Order: sequence, then C-alpha cells, then structure tokens
Amino acid sequence: MKFAWKKAGGLALLGLIAGFAAQGQTTATSPAKPATTSAATSAATPTADQVLDHYVNAIGGRAAWMKLHSRVSKGTIEIPKMNNLTGTVEIHEKTPDSLLAVIILGGATFEQGFDGTTAWSQDPENGLRVLTGAELDDAKREADFYHPLDLRKIYSKMTVTGTEKVGDRNAYVVEATPAQGEPDKMYFDTQNWLLVRSINRRHTLDGTATFQAEVEDYKDVDGVKLPFTVHQTGAESSFTIKFTEIRHNVELADSQFAKPVAEPAAK
Repeated sequence: MKFAWKKAGGLALLGLIAGFAAQGQTTATSPAKPATTSAATSAATPTADQVLDHYVNAIGGRAAWMKLHSRVSKGTIEIPKMNNLTGTVEIHEKTPDSLLAVIILGGATFEQGFDGTTAWSQDPENGLRVLTGAELDDAKREADFYHPLDLRKIYSKMTVTGTEKVGDRNAYVVEATPAQGEPDKMYFDTQNWLLVRSINRRHTLDGTATFQAEVEDYKDVDGVKLPFTVHQTGAESSFTIKFTEIRHNVELADSQFAKPVAEPAAK
C-alpha cells in the first residue's frame, strides 16, 4: 500500500507528504470518478484568483497564517480493507519548508522528511533512501508551510473549469497545472469556499500514481481553519486519517527533519 501526502488546508495529508510502500495491502481501491463537470461559461463563475482569495479568507486569512511558524499534528489512521487496521499519525512542520511525517501501522514505522534541502523516506520494504528527481520536487512543494497561501507560486496555471457535486455540496473545480507534469484538481465549496476534495498525482518508485482526498471537519486552531478528517483513495490504498490534536508554534529542532544516519550493514 502506498501513502501519498498532500497538503490540504495547511495540513500535510500524508501525504500530506510522499510515497510510502507498506506491506500487506492486497485489495486495490480506485479513486471515485467525479461527476460530469459543467461548462464554466456562466457570468457568475469566479476566476481562479477569486476562488483562491475567498479560500485564504475562509481558512483564517493571510495575517493569521503568518503568525504561525510551526505545527505538530497527531491523529489516527484506519484502513478498512485490511480488517480495519489502525495506527497512529504524527506530522511535524516548520517554516519555511521543513517536514517530518511518521506513521506507525501494524508495528511497522513509515517516515518521510524534508529539511529544506534533502528529502528522504524510510520504511520496512525499501529501507532508508534519498528522494531525487520528481519525488524530490513533490516533497519540496508539499513541505511549504504556507502551502495554502502559495498556490499561485506552486502552480504556473490555474483555471476554474466548472462546478461538480462533492457529496451534497456544490464545488468549484480548479485545474492547477505545475511548471512540469500533469495538472491537479482542487474542489472548493461554493458556499463557504473551503477545500473539500483534491485529486493529485504523485511520483513513487513504481511510477506516477493518482490519489483523491476528501477533507472535512474543519476546526479553528489558533485563528486558522484546518480539516481534521481526511479520506484518501488511490489505486492501491484507501484509508481515513482523523487528527485528534493540532498545536502551533511549538519549538522544533532543525535536526529532527534531517535524514537519519544509515545503520551499518550487518556482518
């Protein structure tokens, strides 16, 4: 099973933050197919810039976000297809772009980190490795602490393509194209402007994978709104993350984000 970490509302969705390979997943689950998108021809349809401005205001505003310099998020992960296997999730983030995500699942530990220069991952199947190429590019984007504020920098082109239903809510669909690679999609509630779904492509050891995340249960934490529940599906994984504790402006040492020292090979 692969975990893909993507930012949503400021949280690294475990993807907030990389591709992990986990052992034991045998049932594949594909992302749900979105409803047909309506043509974006209505005079009332906002531009991508307008949607992003409303979104930033909805999650607390730029001034509130700039007061924060670190975040520690803790929660649980549940994988229904693996007999409701559960584990723990802990994410440490620090400005401008340091990130450490740790999942403990079935007694196994999966980690990914970025210290501003080097991205790395460590898991029971692949061991400790440095991320390069497209994987490194993914990690850099996702480690941006002010990711929701920097979407215009992260993507070279953003376009509102129409509206779709996400559950019982209408959402504006924003197609976001990076400087290199295929576009992502973000869905923003037409009433409250919060991000409710994202469809992202991530690079892994096995190639490019597509992941869909549904985000909900937004709560105010120190003046900003963050989602506390994430449902993520991909070709080889389907899981739910529920955050139980989020703290800001915690003192975090730079050293914790650095790649661990490799253990010497057994003789």
